[in-house]
Amino acid sequence: MILARGGGGLSVAFDMPTLMGRDSDEPVSLGEVGHCGVAIDSAADMETLFAGIPLGDVTTSMTISGPAVPVFCMYLVAAERQGVDLSTLDGTLQTDIFKEYIAQKEWLFGPEPHLRLIGDLMEFCAERIPAYKPLSVSGYHIREAGSTAAQEPRVHAGRRFRVRRARPVARARRRPLRPGPRFFFDAHVDFFEEIAKFRAARRIWARWLRDVYGATTDRAQWLRFHTQTAGVSLTAQQPVNNVVRTAVEALAAVLGGTNSLHTNALDETLALPTDESAEIALRTQQVLMAETGVVNVADPLGGSWYVEELTDRIEAEAEAVFERIREMGERGRDRDADGAVQHDVGPMTSGILRGIEDGWFTGEIAEAAFRYQTALEKGDKQVVGVNVHTESLAREPRDPAGQPRGRARAGAGAHRAPCRPRRGARAAAAGGDGRGGPRRRQPGAADARRRAGGGDARRDLRRAARGVGLVPRARPVLTGSRGPAAVRRPGDFGCPGAAATLDG
Repeated sequence: MILARGGGGLSVAFDMPTLMGRDSDEPVSLGEVGHCGVAIDSAADMETLFAGIPLGDVTTSMTISGPAVPVFCMYLVAAERQGVDLSTLDGTLQTDIFKEYIAQKEWLFGPEPHLRLIGDLMEFCAERIPAYKPLSVSGYHIREAGSTAAQEPRVHAGRRFRVRRARPVARARRRPLRPGPRFFFDAHVDFFEEIAKFRAARRIWARWLRDVYGATTDRAQWLRFHTQTAGVSLTAQQPVNNVVRTAVEALAAVLGGTNSLHTNALDETLALPTDESAEIALRTQQVLMAETGVVNVADPLGGSWYVEELTDRIEAEAEAVFERIREMGERGRDRDADGAVQHDVGPMTSGILRGIEDGWFTGEIAEAAFRYQTALEKGDKQVVGVNVHTESLAREPRDPAGQPRGRARAGAGAHRAPCRPRRGARAAAAGGDGRGGPRRRQPGAADARRRAGGGDARRDLRRAARGVGLVPRARPVLTGSRGPAAVRRPGDFGCPGAAATLDG
């Protein structure tokens, strides 16, 4: 569906047994197979997954780290069986094992063997599949676990192992080091802070590549990154609001300079997305690209006093985190005759390994998550539909005629006197259904209990979806004789200027 509607790439999410390197028929996999993604146990499974999808014509991102190498081998076999030249494949493999120890907790063995395996994978791709990106450094999962915007760019510190590992390989073959790895960021709903975060990350990466590793071309200093809108920002309450959140987050990512974008569906907090909600997520990107003009200029907010100040602050906070990592990497290390600390893998990688062992990273994230949750529960952090503006048309109490009590009409001022109801509504109030039918059942005690209980989230989603046309309902009547055309439905009040209402 995505490819048929203009999408150019696919992202593969795997279930928990696959992420943990387990087969689907193992006892520990019971209840988790296919639960949060696709189950891949063999090359035949991978071939089935991509049946009918020409792997030579699309880019494919695979979000997996621990067993990334064997899963990638299955992907190559599936491409070979399609007759695709492997050297033409394009896509991204996550393979970021540090974020597993720090946030997502899906690893197979210790960090050092993982790093060696990742280095071998990068060498293989550099030689045989040059367009493929074997490492996507992920800050997304760290942010979803509760970190702040300033803590998220700390992922750049862990990338020095990649450059340090790849550089001797490139030198041995007498060819220049290819541009750096790809990064994976989270776009939250704090609009200007997110833009500043992306700008700060680009500054830090360019400065390190230029000053530390001697990059001389602009291209070599580019920060290439993919962005996904924040799954943790989605709410089960009033889920249609998630469309607005996702659009704001996507716009922040574009203005911050993202190279590719993933927009979440409005109902992902409840279940796997429906076709309709997935299409809305895709159309969100396409509207931004085709209609807004934001793709016509790079860094349009550069020079804004507010954005520049935010960028400077986030950059300084991130550099403070990097300095702490360096200190942890030098702690307890031997020094040479000149007093320099001796490292096998460099000070930053040594510091990250020490931080993982000591629980420093998880402690910092837990503290940031606790501060956020405290602010949310106190009301200092406001989330529409959760702790403010919790009223909803889908759950409004109704009068005996079936009309919402005290409904505010879009387009009609609150100070205006009520208009006379239309004939159908008067008939309903008199005891009929407005069309000559029998009298409607009067709400009873059971209805009151159901309203007091609030209902379940799936029912709320269905009711809210009716208002935006995701669920078929009574055919609206378009009337334009009283000013601007408005969508009207049977039973609506016939007030001049009243727009569409979202009756539950």
